[in-house]
Amino acid sequence: MHRMSIKGKACLAGVYEHPTRKAENKSVAQLHAEVAKGALEDAGLTKQDVDGYFCAGDAPGLGPLSMADYLGLKLRHLDSTDTGGTSYLIHVAHAAQAIALGKCNVALVTLAGRPRSEGSSGTQPRSWGANLPDAPFEAPYGIVTTNSYAMVAMRHMHEYGTTSEQLAWVKVAASHHAQHNPHAMLREVVTVKDVLDSPMVADPLHRMDCCVVSDGGGALILTRPEIAKSLGRPLVKLIGAGETSKGQAGGNLTLTTSGAAWSGAAAFAEAGVTPADIQYVSIYDSFTITVLVQLEDLGFCKKGEGGRFVADGNLISGTGKLPFNTDGRGLCNNHPGNRGGMTKVIEAVRQLRGEAHPQVQVKNCGLALAQGTGGQLGTRHGSATLIMERG
Repeated sequence: MHRMSIKGKACLAGVYEHPTRKAENKSVAQLHAEVAKGALEDAGLTKQDVDGYFCAGDAPGLGPLSMADYLGLKLRHLDSTDTGGTSYLIHVAHAAQAIALGKCNVALVTLAGRPRSEGSSGTQPRSWGANLPDAPFEAPYGIVTTNSYAMVAMRHMHEYGTTSEQLAWVKVAASHHAQHNPHAMLREVVTVKDVLDSPMVADPLHRMDCCVVSDGGGALILTRPEIAKSLGRPLVKLIGAGETSKGQAGGNLTLTTSGAAWSGAAAFAEAGVTPADIQYVSIYDSFTITVLVQLEDLGFCKKGEGGRFVADGNLISGTGKLPFNTDGRGLCNNHPGNRGGMTKVIEAVRQLRGEAHPQVQVKNCGLALAQGTGGQLGTRHGSATLIMERG
């Protein structure tokens, strides 16, 4: 079946990232409302303009039904697709499809979470539900997020000679960017030695190889192009999108390949561009190994060469080959609700608008890519890729 192209049929007209990193006195619903308000104000629209709403499993109650009531929205279209951290990139593509089909004119996408206030961390078993088909086979082994990703890192090292020093460069690059972000949880610039000297969490991943745990959230507004043009904001067009899932395949799998190999290929084909054309990337960074594997699978380097690609500052804006995560993102900035895909889109839009911090703004940034994963690379995950262009 031919998939309807969304190239150029919707624009990202508003973005907002919640400034809080700890919301002890706010509910999740309140955080959703605050980021929705921020994105609407950024776009120059009101909630009366919204006729499409997208949220995932972080939304309380009955998802879009409960939140639409709480926010006072009158909708023609809603979507509650939940693929973990990938959800919000998929929502962008689904919103663009809905706009292209005339199902809505102004789509709102929201994310919010309080994992820091609720004491969540990647060292605790994640409860996906007792009725999941894989639970009887995996739960007895006590897999947690950190050791799932550590397993991928160890296998990558075994197959390709990747080193802990190379992985550390991903964190170093993120820290160079986070120093300019007043809201980032970790603003101190670190060295490769600092990363390697930090405590081991799950061999071979050190504490600094792992993302922060924060409260917070973000929101996006997508509109028809003619609406976006009328708002007087810098134009950001969605020109390519891809989504997929990757599981255990009955044991017939490789740990060192992620779903980005398929979602990325689809997005590049739709956009009609190549990795060499991309000037900025927002890459899901739950762990340093997550970034390395996705960069390979997206085609920025060959499989197995990711370690050399990220080393020696090649991801640092202004000096490196491929600027990435210029707000410090999950490794240094925030990671609300184990669902950091939303914030990847926000920073990509900032770059294309020329609104990133002056110290990390990519000069004349015209093409940006946002990549997300949801779930765990070591077991099963969703993958989504977006390619955006300055209008």
